[in-house]
Amino acid sequence: MKGTLEIRGLHAAIDGKEILRGVDLTLRQGEVHAIMGPNGSGKSTLSNVIMGHPKYQVTKGDVLLEGESVLGLSPDKRAQRGLFLGFQYPVEVEGVSLGSFLRTAYQATHKDEKLNVPQFTKQVRGQLQQLGMEDQFLGRSLNHGFSGGEKKRAEILQLSILKPKFALLDETDSGLDIDALKTVSANIDGMRGPGLGILLITHYSRILRYVKPDRVHVLVQGKVAMSGGADLAAQLEEKGYDWVTAEVA
Repeated sequence: MKGTLEIRGLHAAIDGKEILRGVDLTLRQGEVHAIMGPNGSGKSTLSNVIMGHPKYQVTKGDVLLEGESVLGLSPDKRAQRGLFLGFQYPVEVEGVSLGSFLRTAYQATHKDEKLNVPQFTKQVRGQLQQLGMEDQFLGRSLNHGFSGGEKKRAEILQLSILKPKFALLDETDSGLDIDALKTVSANIDGMRGPGLGILLITHYSRILRYVKPDRVHVLVQGKVAMSGGADLAAQLEEKGYDWVTAEVA
């Protein structure tokens, strides 16, 4: 179905240990869904499996992007189809500048467009300014020597430039102080629109005070145990996760 990312009965394992035990979820472009849950519930595994991390084995179920399965595609092909993953722990790549990486990634995911370098550079610098980053970051090695907050800002910079159909943001709020959280959140919220669906994976509800989700899903033991509106995040903040587990049981 056009404009949808569908996760159907997804089971996945790593080293023979099952982590996801039947996840069902549909995200549409224009929507923001939050995935919450206790440690070890499978939140990061879900994002990695959707993006095609080779360490994980899908044992059952499917991931459909606009009605077509992506399970047979490599991560780069999934990116070309419109998927983006913002890492919880962005990797440092010494020797590859942030500016060069952005140009290469954009060309790889927008092969039908001819890159106008001056216009592209102007757009990147505009986004840098919105994120409170200086132009010098473009010449620095990707994430090398960046603080935790700078790495997360660089991830959001990539998202804003690459313009995917669906963004999987894995604990983007981790390691951010309150000022960085507000800046990153404002930029994520500013990208909301009919062309982008966001799956926001978080352990705490603090980022959801700034990026209000359309739906909140609670992942427990590899399954969606409960779904609801934005108010569900507030309940989780107050009560924790034990009451969800008890209610489902």
